[in-house]
Amino acid sequence: MSPAALPDDIETLKRLVIGRDEMIAKLMAEIARLKRWRFGRSAERMDAALAQLQLLLGDLPAPAASELPVRETVPVEESTQSPPVQQRVTLRRVPRALPAHLPRETIVHTPASCNCPECGMQMRKLGEDISEMLDFVPGYFKVLRHVRPKFSCGHCAAIIQLPAPSRPIDRGLPAPGLLAQVIVSKYGDHCPLYRQQGIYRRSGVDLDRATLAEWVGSASRLLEPLVASLGRYVCAAEKLHADDTPVPVLDPGRGKTKTGRLWTYVRDDRPGASRDPPAVWYRYSPDRKSAHPQAHLRDFRGILQADAYSGFAPLYASGDIVEAACWAHARRKFYDLYVVDRSPIATEAIHRIGALYAIEREIRGRVPVQRAWVRQQRAGPLLDALHQWLSATLQTVSAKSELAGAIKYSLVRWSALTRYRDDGRIEIDNNSAERSIRPLVLGRRNYMFAGSDVGGERAANIYSLIGSALLNTMDPYLYLRHVLERIAEHRINRIDELLPWNVAATLPDEQRQAA
Repeated sequence: MSPAALPDDIETLKRLVIGRDEMIAKLMAEIARLKRWRFGRSAERMDAALAQLQLLLGDLPAPAASELPVRETVPVEESTQSPPVQQRVTLRRVPRALPAHLPRETIVHTPASCNCPECGMQMRKLGEDISEMLDFVPGYFKVLRHVRPKFSCGHCAAIIQLPAPSRPIDRGLPAPGLLAQVIVSKYGDHCPLYRQQGIYRRSGVDLDRATLAEWVGSASRLLEPLVASLGRYVCAAEKLHADDTPVPVLDPGRGKTKTGRLWTYVRDDRPGASRDPPAVWYRYSPDRKSAHPQAHLRDFRGILQADAYSGFAPLYASGDIVEAACWAHARRKFYDLYVVDRSPIATEAIHRIGALYAIEREIRGRVPVQRAWVRQQRAGPLLDALHQWLSATLQTVSAKSELAGAIKYSLVRWSALTRYRDDGRIEIDNNSAERSIRPLVLGRRNYMFAGSDVGGERAANIYSLIGSALLNTMDPYLYLRHVLERIAEHRINRIDELLPWNVAATLPDEQRQAA
């Protein structure tokens, strides 16, 4: 703006300067937030202990010279006491007990001769020392040869032969173990198919990446009935956690990628002492339109814990789904400001919200009735005081500042944020859904994009089974191998028997434990 275009009125100039300052502060806060998301730590913790210690040390006055302790020196010839002898205790490290189910190869180190080297007499065994080392044998391939003998009757010329065993992929090469390994490596260990191709080539087996991709697609189609059963179980819950995350998807017609979405719906009531098995159900959509969560949750009736995404609003219109907001999102608004300039108001808000979380840590694992009673007695007064403080603070800050935006975020959603106080089934935040997003983010960092919308749907199906297996402390490889060995001939009306918690009940502990 040229000097001639500036107004001559002093008040107008003041407002102009203040507006510029607010805009600069807002942009600087946004830059700091983006830098923290890109380069900073993910934990949103305040170094409270260190800060408190520094405050205490800063308040202490420096001791005067006369107050300093004086060490009395005693001449050597006048000392009658011998210096104390310090006893050094050698601490031996307790050897780690290796799992009993691991195969063991015994190597006996026997002397070349059992005769005494001194007198030549035969020696007798006195005992033995045993030590164990942990070794690793790289994964190896093996070929399963299915031999089906034919038998003929010499009297009537009848021929008998057992039918060929079923395969996960009709007339396909991979056995269930190899197919489960490829799937878990890609979606559980985030190893793209081209890396797997190199790993298998080092073992002497050349598997083309296109072949591996076709195997994964065929397995996903085979597992669709099981994923649908998992979705019905998740939507039958009284409370769900929901969230979404972007995923780049190749768009061949445009020569670049587009942004698809992976939606997560988590059923996990273990913090409320529920014994229902936890589960996670992922869905893919090519965009973020509100029609997609409406379609996913068309059969759901209950409480939905989610963020402030406006696309969830139509779900709450009928009253069949009740909104429960997330205090972690509200706290994050203040934490971003605290990181930028250590704002006292943001610090106070974080401390007040932290007091609410302290109560939740104490009542985690109790039944909903007890949790609701404790929250009403202890968290209720804290919430009322927080609301009054936020409302009063909002009048003292600039309406266009980032701090005002953080306060308004909480006040506008106050009913949804405080609904957990009176309902013990509701959690204080939506962290269950955010934890389910982490594997998707790790996978997204290892592959550049999904090949198509079909690839996104395929990923959602397999992520659902792997995530649910991990929530039920099952090894996803052992679980998927178990399922792929049976699902081709399993009756569709009994598909629920292959859900992770039902499979876990049939396996020994050492075969179902997840890492």
